[in-house]
Amino acid sequence: MVTLVARQSIIIKCSMQTSALLGNYEFYYAAGLFCRLRGIAVEEDIRPAAFREKLLPELKAHQAADAKEQYLVDMLLKYEPSEEYTEQMKELLRWGLGEERIWQVN
Repeated sequence: MVTLVARQSIIIKCSMQTSALLGNYEFYYAAGLFCRLRGIAVEEDIRPAAFREKLLPELKAHQAADAKEQYLVDMLLKYEPSEEYTEQMKELLRWGLGEERIWQVN
């Protein structure tokens, strides 16, 4: 259930261009989605701080295709992950990496 809520939250935030990432669960889905969009390979068990450091150069250099994608990048740039890490975060990362229905809440 947590994974579905985190996914839907990111899609809604990017669509409405409002709010910010509220925790590592959202961060992992959003970061996985960004990696999918950019074709970035990432280890499934990467920890939060290392994941952010890996993404920073890509985020800073990214030219977004549209406003939703730009808002995703903006949220990721502003977010400072905590040290918290659970198996559900790995699941959210995999979901973002393999997302087939980008920007669809259903």
